[in-house]
Amino acid sequence: MRVFVTGGTGFVGSAVVRHLLAAGHAVRALTRPNSDTRNLAGLPVESVLGTLEDAASLAAAVQGCAAVFLVAADYRLWVPDPAAMYRANVEGTKSLMRAALRAGVERVVYTSSVAVLGKTADGTPADENTPVCEADMIGVYKHSKFLAEQAVDSLVREEGLPAVIVNPSTPIGARDIKPTPTGRILVDAVRGRLPAYIDTGLNVVDVEAVASGHLLAFEKGQIGSRYILGGENISLAGLLELIADKAGFSPPRLKLPRLPLFVVAAIMEAVACLTKKEPLMTCDSLRMAKKPMYYSSAKAITALGYQPTPAALAVESALHWFKANGYCYTKGSKF
Repeated sequence: MRVFVTGGTGFVGSAVVRHLLAAGHAVRALTRPNSDTRNLAGLPVESVLGTLEDAASLAAAVQGCAAVFLVAADYRLWVPDPAAMYRANVEGTKSLMRAALRAGVERVVYTSSVAVLGKTADGTPADENTPVCEADMIGVYKHSKFLAEQAVDSLVREEGLPAVIVNPSTPIGARDIKPTPTGRILVDAVRGRLPAYIDTGLNVVDVEAVASGHLLAFEKGQIGSRYILGGENISLAGLLELIADKAGFSPPRLKLPRLPLFVVAAIMEAVACLTKKEPLMTCDSLRMAKKPMYYSSAKAITALGYQPTPAALAVESALHWFKANGYCYTKGSKF
């Protein structure tokens, strides 16, 4: 089957491409004119130029494909131009989904995010049915992904779009070339740039498990349903301890109160507006950290046969790749 993939040059997308190829599918990948294509080097992939913001390029690229994987997204926790993120994540999603409908594709897998899901009042893991509303979305990224998922859901219900939605949690692992905001936590920790932490938690998953979950959703997912592709719920302190253990250094012991950090974050954002470089910390990230971001993958495990990986293995895989590619060497550590 010929499959069209957006985001194939990126972190999660390139893992999805590899899993599709291993399953015997022919892959056509959307490539931006300025894309870093190292993640596709040596792979038998047909590359076509285009962007999520260019509806004409999407309409042309999807022709002749039986399935579509929309993995691409503008994933940043701070942006100097919020409108650009909405154009990519919301309008780009609508354009590709409509192009898929016109082309008569048989199956669509849309990569959403746990960022659009609700959180429980008591901090226990949330699932696909945890109540949530648009007002709960903190920051441009979460809001844009919320609107995009709503658009996909509407097209499923109203126009028969054959789409399945997957909601990855916090993937880490190989080929995180940017790196992503989560990958940067690992790199900065090994480099000694995270001397302290705040009391929060997240769900960490190996990118290979997420890619495998995409194929399972493609093969077994119910049209219109969504599936959390998560791994292990772990506190930020616990994650930093895992990183320190694997890399061979002492983890940070200083826990900082969250509220006073808003002043620091505001200053960092002000500097970022001048430098156009993403700040280490933002006010939105502090707001999101108020409650642990814990999720359950029980639905995907039961319905799809999804198999999450332990956080320790995901951390080890990510660190080995970062080390091999020169991201996180620091004197005195294993990396």
